[in-house]
Amino acid sequence: MDAKIKFSKYQGAGNDFILVDNRNAAFNRENTTLVNQLCDRRFGIGADGLMLLQYTENFDFEMVYYNADGNEGTMCGNGGRCIVAFARDLGIIDKETAFLAVDGPHHASIEGDQVNLGMIDVQEVTRDGEAYVLNTGSPHFIKQVDNLQGLNVYEAGYSIRNNDTYKQEGINVNFIEKEANGYFVRTFERGVEDETLACGTGATAAAMAMAIAENKTGQQEIPIRVLGGQLYIAFYRDNNNFTNVRLKGPANFVFDGKI
Repeated sequence: MDAKIKFSKYQGAGNDFILVDNRNAAFNRENTTLVNQLCDRRFGIGADGLMLLQYTENFDFEMVYYNADGNEGTMCGNGGRCIVAFARDLGIIDKETAFLAVDGPHHASIEGDQVNLGMIDVQEVTRDGEAYVLNTGSPHFIKQVDNLQGLNVYEAGYSIRNNDTYKQEGINVNFIEKEANGYFVRTFERGVEDETLACGTGATAAAMAMAIAENKTGQQEIPIRVLGGQLYIAFYRDNNNFTNVRLKGPANFVFDGKI
């Protein structure tokens, strides 16, 4: 591998990522220490995660996602939208794509900076007290609260993520509050171990939880506001079966360089 790593930085509703075109397999996928260093906001580039765009047969590309702690992670929705924009900017795709991620195939379309990403179907939703627990490519805990703007999300999220139920595998903790034009969501992300400005799989899970809580059935599109911007979640709900799931929102190039 060359001494310098060529990278691009993208952000999706404030969720920021380092993108590396690794179709030549020059980046060592096992070097988790390097990933952690690159994601460090003081000593590296700084990001919520890092993604490798890899060559794979039968798809436009493969998405390999790492959390900021350096470990390979589960599906990242906003990361998925950003890697679609990256692939478009590299000339790999035009306006539509089919790519492979850790949770299986994904289809997406892109128009300008808006990426509409297909997510996995969800068939299982459980409860933990008043909270909802479900997996939208990554595991999520959804809890309704009042005065979400004033909540200490780091403290509250850290406590749930590290309790006896979840500390071994970890879970992403989302707090949600209804507002005039949809819902407001804030998320404590495992792997980052802090609040992030957005979480795509979390916004998707939160929208599904509220559909259950408010008995919304059939085809739905639910606006989710996050600290970093606006996302839209669409799905068809039949009881606890969610199909044709879509995550839509912005994905923007920030800068590129070598390190």
